[in-house]
Amino acid sequence: MADDQHPDTHPHGHSREAAHSHEAAHAPEAGHEDEHHQAGAGPEPEILPPALDLSIPDSELSPGQLGRRGFLHRAGLLGAAAAGAGVLATGPGAGSAAADSEDDREHGPRGQGHRPVDARNLLWLVGDHHIHTQYSPDAQYLVSQQVDRASQYGLDWMVITDHGSVGHAKIGVEKVHPDIVQARKDNARTLVFQGLEWNIPAAEHGTVFVAPGDGDVALLKEFENSFDGVVTNTTASTAANEAVARSGLAFLGTSVRSKRVADALMLANHPARKGIDSPHEIRGWRDTEPTIAVGMEGAPGHQAAAIPGAGHERNGRGYYDNAPSAASFPGYPAESYVTYGGFDWMTSTVGGLWDSLLAEGKSWWISANSDSHQIYGDRFKPGPDDLNTTGSRGAPVDTGAPIAGYGDFWPGYYSSTVVGATDFSYGAVMAGIRAGRMYVVHGGLIGGLSVSVGGDDSGATTLGGTATFERNRRPRLTIDIALADRPNYHGDVPVLKKVDVIVGRVTGPVTNPDSFLAPDTRVVRSFDVPASARGGVVSLTHDLARMDGPFYVRLRGSDGRRTAPGLLGASVDPSGPKVDALGNADPWQDLWFYTNPIFVMPRQ
Repeated sequence: MADDQHPDTHPHGHSREAAHSHEAAHAPEAGHEDEHHQAGAGPEPEILPPALDLSIPDSELSPGQLGRRGFLHRAGLLGAAAAGAGVLATGPGAGSAAADSEDDREHGPRGQGHRPVDARNLLWLVGDHHIHTQYSPDAQYLVSQQVDRASQYGLDWMVITDHGSVGHAKIGVEKVHPDIVQARKDNARTLVFQGLEWNIPAAEHGTVFVAPGDGDVALLKEFENSFDGVVTNTTASTAANEAVARSGLAFLGTSVRSKRVADALMLANHPARKGIDSPHEIRGWRDTEPTIAVGMEGAPGHQAAAIPGAGHERNGRGYYDNAPSAASFPGYPAESYVTYGGFDWMTSTVGGLWDSLLAEGKSWWISANSDSHQIYGDRFKPGPDDLNTTGSRGAPVDTGAPIAGYGDFWPGYYSSTVVGATDFSYGAVMAGIRAGRMYVVHGGLIGGLSVSVGGDDSGATTLGGTATFERNRRPRLTIDIALADRPNYHGDVPVLKKVDVIVGRVTGPVTNPDSFLAPDTRVVRSFDVPASARGGVVSLTHDLARMDGPFYVRLRGSDGRRTAPGLLGASVDPSGPKVDALGNADPWQDLWFYTNPIFVMPRQ
């Protein structure tokens, strides 16, 4: 899977392959309102991820960890990283001021100023923020089982997110905590957050999680009892219930600012699945607390749900197989209820809802997760205990035979959210998510990714940041991709075939909060990756259009096996992800990666 790498400068000492490109007419390009980001919890004692720890032999690493170590070896970075010095060093004094820019600084807690983030010193940590256990009514695994598997499959961080419910709010949120604490002790190389899956009032679900520390369980319990849609009977799509959701986010923001907890984040889960997360609600969440509500799942979990076979005949990938209901936003088209290459319609549509938020200059980021409940091909079923009485389903029960219909993968097995963190700590992961330093990968399509836009005099800016330029300059986009060089967990060596550069003009706030189109966003260039580049590192550059206003740029890549013109036409997206068929969508035959954007702004 994807992994630690040198994010903003070219790796040294390895061969590079040229790629053919197809360049479309440039969209008018145009920056980004400067968001004030709160720092997360303080640094934890540094523990090197396995790929960086040279005391661990290759034979003891997972395929994902081996891929990460291979990228560092090829880049000539592993020795410096393992020694805690040089380009991947962390901690005070490790940065290079030359690469910092005022627009790529991470803002600390209010009143404490900000500290520079040197993108060249980031650790790129793989994680998953949407995982269920026996403390959910429809899941079954022990916390220890999920954490052990996540560690086995290469995750550096993960979030336990059992469903909000009356039983969970009453006793489950407290009962799961000792299991999480023990898992942290047993798996020191994986950061294990406690969170919950929030039933967002008037809407779908969302991950809410907090930094570990005194008061974390009490805060989650109070939040769930006060603001969960099921617990408070506020699930109906009404304006009053939408206000309850915003109040819940305000509660989290106030709790962080008052230092009741070190940090908290919310990301919306499977946002288009039922059509009940309206555009104005998403904007309202983000605008209410932009340092708490920071993004959404670009790709849902349940990626095995539509693999052909018994029990899957009518399933959509991600269980996106719904029709509009009375609660759905009426403006969403019928095609929004299914996935495209495993990705949610809001993300996969170039010029669609996600782009409409970015075109406002809003920091709104995407992730990809397992939503792990019940593993495809597993023979275990939930335990017999009453969750409302005991807080848990009990230990899973072995049925002796694979159970048809399960649609999930273990955390880290297929989906990865890769976060650029300043060190290996809970606070650094949360700060990286808040800053948008993230890209997502399916099926180990690539082994690592470095994306940057070079500034006039401020070094390179990576994902989630803002680069500034003099007007009429052509900013340069630089991309380095470590290609997969070993089998993924399906046994295939993925082959990256194409990389798309997507650019959109930033036009400012919309007049209609239910807008979900960005007409100035399109694919401006596509690179074909040559077969001769397999297992190596491919380097790409693209000179963006001359600056006449702020814009953003993001990337997308695929194995090229299932593509089609985008929903807004071939002139916008000539070769995007193809719609996933119900009951017939093998995720291993349709692999993609997506990055979060870099904003580019003319200097005033």
